[in-house]
Amino acid sequence: MTKEFVDVLIIGAGPSGCVSASYLHNNNVKIKVVEKTTFPRLVVGESLIPRVMDHFAEAELFESLDAMNFEKKLGARFIRGEEICVFDFSKKFGEGWDWTWQVPRADFDNTMAQEVIRKGIDLEFGSEVIEVSFEGKNSKTIIKDKNGDLKEIHAKFIIDSSGYGRVLPRLLDLDTPSKLDPHSSIFTHVKDINRPEGEEGTQISFDILETEVWLWVIPFSNGNTSLGVVGPTDFINSLSENKDNAEALQNAIQKSDYYIKRFKGTEFLFEPVKLENYSRAVKRMYGDGFALTGNSSEFLDPVFSSGVAFATESGMLAAKLYLKESQGIEVDWETEFTAYMKRGIAVFTTYVNEWYTGNLQTLFFHQPENPEVKEKICSVLAGYVWNEENPFVKKHDNVIKNMAYMLNMQKEENQSPE
Repeated sequence: MTKEFVDVLIIGAGPSGCVSASYLHNNNVKIKVVEKTTFPRLVVGESLIPRVMDHFAEAELFESLDAMNFEKKLGARFIRGEEICVFDFSKKFGEGWDWTWQVPRADFDNTMAQEVIRKGIDLEFGSEVIEVSFEGKNSKTIIKDKNGDLKEIHAKFIIDSSGYGRVLPRLLDLDTPSKLDPHSSIFTHVKDINRPEGEEGTQISFDILETEVWLWVIPFSNGNTSLGVVGPTDFINSLSENKDNAEALQNAIQKSDYYIKRFKGTEFLFEPVKLENYSRAVKRMYGDGFALTGNSSEFLDPVFSSGVAFATESGMLAAKLYLKESQGIEVDWETEFTAYMKRGIAVFTTYVNEWYTGNLQTLFFHQPENPEVKEKICSVLAGYVWNEENPFVKKHDNVIKNMAYMLNMQKEENQSPE
C-alpha cells in the first residue's frame, strides 16, 4: 500500500473544501484533497448569499468564478398569493457584498475544483475514504482510488468538507438528530422557454403555496431554471401516490398561481431528485486533529440559501485556525470554531423556525413596509449573521415573534367592529 504525507487532508471538493484548500495552499501548506465523485456532478444548493463572496475573494477563487458569467443575484423575492416582498441586497443594514450568484452547481463546483488544480493543489477525484484513525492529532486515512487501489494518507489535520457524504460523522459516530422539524424537497432543472424578459425572468423567487410549503425558482444564465418544492416530509410524500418524483413536482407546480403558466408541462431536464429529511446536526464540530465543515456538520434548510455560506464560512475558519495552530499559536477550538459557528447557525435556525411558524412571513408581507426593519432582515438574509450591531441578529431569539405578535394584534384591532 502506497503512503502519502501531507499537512492537511481535505475530504470533499465542494465550496468548503475548495475554499479551505486554496487558502491553505496560498499560505504554503501542503494539501491533499480527496473527492469521492467525479466532476461535474449534480448537487443542490444553487442559490448563494452575499457572505460567500468574502470567502471566494479571500481564497483567491473569485476571478475564476466571475469569468463564468453566472447569473447575478441582487436580492430575493417572496410571493404569497397576490402579495410580493422583494429584498434588495444593496439596501441592507451594515457593510458587506451587495450581490452574489445563482448557479448550476455542477458548473460552479467544477470551475472551483479546476482552479484549485490549476494552482497546483493535489486534488484526487474518484477516491473514497474507507477508514480513519488518530494518534494524537496525527491521522492515518485509508482511501480507495478509482482503480480500486488502497492508499494510506498521513496528515497532521483533517478538514471534513464531505457534505452529505458526512465521512467523519459516520466513521467517528458524531451524528445526532436535528432539532428542526422533518422537511423534504424535490427539484430538477428545466429549459425555461417561457422566461419573461428583464428582471422578472432572472429574479430568484420563493412562491409560498402554504405556510410550510414553497416553490423555488432559480434562473441560470444558461437559459435553464432550477425548480424545487419544499415542505413537511408528509406533505411532499402526499404529492404522488406512486412516489413518482416527476408527478409530485408537476403537482406542486399546479398549485402555484404565479408560475403555473410559465412552467406547466415544461419538460424536466433530468429525473427530479428527492432529498428527504435533509436537516443534519452533529455532537461536536471538531476533535483532536480534525474539523467538520459545511453540510458534514450542520445543514438547516434551503429556504434562505444558507448552506453554501455556512460551508465556506466554516471551511475558511477551519483553515485559518489550523494555520494559526501550525505556527505555534494556541487555538481554543471550542470558542474560536464551534461557538463562533453556532452563533451564526442559531440566528439562521431562528429564521428558519419562524418562517415555518408564519411569524417571519407576517413581517415580510406587512403593509406598509418598515424600511428599517426590512434592511436589518435583509442583512441576515445576505448571510451577515455575526454582526451583532444588528438587533435582528443580537435579539434573534425573540425579536421576530414579538414583532409578529404586535402586528397581528394591530391587524385584529383594525378589523374588529367598533
